Amino acid sequence: MLRTIQNTTGAVKQQRPFIVGLTGGIASGKSTVSQEFAALGVTVIDADIVARSIVSAPSDTLDKIVAHFGSEVRLANGELNRAQLRNYIFSDPDARAWLNALMHPQIEAVIEQQIAVHSNEPYLLLVIPLLAESGKYTMIDFTLVVDCRPECQKERLIQRDHIDATLAQQMIDAQATRAQRLAIADGIISTEATLAQTLHQVASWHQQFSKRQSIIA
Repeated sequence: MLRTIQNTTGAVKQQRPFIVGLTGGIASGKSTVSQEFAALGVTVIDADIVARSIVSAPSDTLDKIVAHFGSEVRLANGELNRAQLRNYIFSDPDARAWLNALMHPQIEAVIEQQIAVHSNEPYLLLVIPLLAESGKYTMIDFTLVVDCRPECQKERLIQRDHIDATLAQQMIDAQATRAQRLAIADGIISTEATLAQTLHQVASWHQQFSKRQSIIA
């Protein structure tokens, strides 16, 4: 549970950690950045990991996805066929919107529960890939954007996922633009230089966030 305190009027208020929202485009380097924060001892709550747990079989949510998209999105072992689902949602904006409407409320609810578990920590890192698109997650106090050029994203995505350039571009185009992400940024980590330079930026932000006080909500 979140810690509670009483103010001078006797009203009980909740105290929670300072919450940093980490976001960025696909293949921008979010995983590298979040892993380094974790290595520095920061609790990381990742929306993608939460989403995977929600659709892990057996799951009512997985059953709804299969009912909507067809049996092709379920593997022989009963789990979600992520590659097939990806093909559907990145080529069909309506399909993507339907899936987001199903998943986002559940993801946000689990994240709120996890924040409550870690209420004694100075700050938490929430990794929200679609933060700019969703307009949700109002609990975030500071938005840190992992940034690189779209051309860099595309090259990394083709190499990482072993996909063709057309699908890579569709996946990038399905997300917010670089300008839209930078518009919500309170801070930026650039991942276009060396790994050492990226990790140096993480260490610098960690120092700043560690000095933050808990939030009285």
